[in-house]
Amino acid sequence: MELPPLIKALLDPRAYPENPEEVRLCQTHISYLFFTPNFVYKIKKPVNFGFLDFTSLDKRKHFCEEEVRLNRRLAPSVYIGVVRITAPGRTPFVGVEGEAVEYAVKMARLPEESILVRALKAGAVKKETILRIARAVAEFHKKALTNPYISGFGSPDVIRKNTDENFIQTRDFINKTISNERRKAIKDYTDSFLDNNQGLFLKRVNEGFIKDCHGDIHCEHISILDGINIFDCIEFNERFRYSDTVADAAFLSMDLDYQNRHDLTKALDEGYFREASDKDGGFLLDFYKCYRAYVRGKVEGFKFMEPEIAEDEKALSLVNARYHFYLADLYSTGGFRPAMVIVSGLSGTGKSTLARRLSEAINLPRISSDSIRKGLAGLPLHEKRYEPFKKGIYSDEFTERTYAALIQEGAGLLRSGRSVILDATFLNPKHLERAKEAASKIPGAQCRIIECTAGADMVKERLHKRAMEEKPGGVASDGRWEVYLRQKELYKGITGEGFRVNTGRPIEESLPDAVRKIFG
Repeated sequence: MELPPLIKALLDPRAYPENPEEVRLCQTHISYLFFTPNFVYKIKKPVNFGFLDFTSLDKRKHFCEEEVRLNRRLAPSVYIGVVRITAPGRTPFVGVEGEAVEYAVKMARLPEESILVRALKAGAVKKETILRIARAVAEFHKKALTNPYISGFGSPDVIRKNTDENFIQTRDFINKTISNERRKAIKDYTDSFLDNNQGLFLKRVNEGFIKDCHGDIHCEHISILDGINIFDCIEFNERFRYSDTVADAAFLSMDLDYQNRHDLTKALDEGYFREASDKDGGFLLDFYKCYRAYVRGKVEGFKFMEPEIAEDEKALSLVNARYHFYLADLYSTGGFRPAMVIVSGLSGTGKSTLARRLSEAINLPRISSDSIRKGLAGLPLHEKRYEPFKKGIYSDEFTERTYAALIQEGAGLLRSGRSVILDATFLNPKHLERAKEAASKIPGAQCRIIECTAGADMVKERLHKRAMEEKPGGVASDGRWEVYLRQKELYKGITGEGFRVNTGRPIEESLPDAVRKIFG
C-alpha cells in the first residue's frame, strides 16, 4: 500500500537530528517504526479499532506520553521521551521547535541479539537469565499501582467478560483454526474454573493482587543485555493492562512453552512465585496461561483471515493459531506436556522439508537420521555417500546404530520437557515401535506420527532435481530414485494412531495440514 506523504518523507535521513546514514521502516497494524543506527522513532497510526483510538493528533500525543511514562517502569533507559515532528515548508523534521504535525516516541535502539526470543533461538539463554527476569517481574508487581478502581478489573464478572469475548470472537474460526470440539472443551473448562473459584478471585481482589501491570510480557518484549529491560507495555487500553499479577506473569510463562523451552518455564514460574511471595497464585497459573494462549491463537486467527495477507504468511498464521489453541487445550487439561513428533516417509516424499518447516514454525528441534548417520560415520554433513542399497553406512547394522542414537537423543529432549521432531524414513516398523516406547516411558510425554506421501512422478522429479543441484551446504540425504524403488518394495507404512499428509502439494498447504493432524 502507498505510504502517507509524511511517513514517506521521514525515510529521508535529513529529517533526524542525528543525521543517520540510513533509516529503516517497519510497520505493525497500529504503528510506524523508524529505525536509525542508535534510535527508534515510533508513530501511532490514526486508527480506531474499538479497543484503541488514535484518530486525533491530541489522542496520539496523549498515548505517546502514556507509552513513555508506563514503559519507564521496566525499561527506564530505553524510553527517551516524546518528540514532536514539525513540517515547515512541508519538509518534516524530528525533535525541533514549531507546530507539531505528528508526535513520536523516541527510544534507544536495543541490539537484536539482546532480545529474548532471538537469544533463545541462538541457544544463548541460561536458567540464571530466566531467574533474573522472574525477579524483575516480581519486583515490578510488588511496586505496581493498585486502588479500588484498578481492583475492580479482577472481579469474577470482569474476568468472565474477557473470556466470553474470546469465545465469541472465535466463532468464525471453527474448523479453520480451531475445531468446534476444542473450542467447546476450553470454554467448558474456563466457565467451570470461574464458577468453582469465585472465592479465590475475590480474595485476590481483597489482598491487592490486581494491579497496573504490563499487559504484554513475552519473549519479543524483553532485552537481556546490560540488565533486564521489559518494554512495549499496553498503554492504549486499561482493561488489557489492569489485571491479576499472575495473569501478567502467565503470558511469559506461556510464551516460553510456545518457544518449546518448558525447562526454562519451570525456572521462571518457581523463581517468580518465590520472589513474589504469592502463595495462592500458582493455583491460577494454568488458568491464565490457557487464557493467554487462547488470545494469541485468536490474534493469529484474525491475521489468517485478513485478505491482504500473502499466502505464505497466511499459512504461518494458521500454524501459529492452531498451535496456540493446542497449548490452551493442554493448560485446560493438566498443563504442558512435551511431544515426540515423528515425521516419516520414503526418500523424495518431502519429509525433511516438512520436518524442517515444522521445526521453524513452532520451535521444535529437528533430529534427522541423515545427520545422525553422517555423524556416526565421521563424514561432513553434506558429503554425498552413494552406497548400494543396504550397504556401507546404509547397512542394517549401521542403520540400527543410527536409529538407536536418533531415539536416544529425542528421548533426552523429552525428558528435559522439550518437544522434538524425529525426521527419518522409519522403513523398519521396529524402529517406530522403539521410538513410541521411548516416549511412553517419559511421564506425560505424547507421541505423534506423520507419514509423508507423494506420487511417484513427483518423487522422481524431486530426486532428480536434488542430484542435479548438488553443492556444498545442500541437503544431507543421499536418497535417489533407485533407492526409493527399493524402499517402496519393503515399506509397509504407518498403522493405527498415525496420520498421512500429502507432501506432493506446496508446503503452504501441507504444513498447516500436518499441524492440524498432529496438534488438532
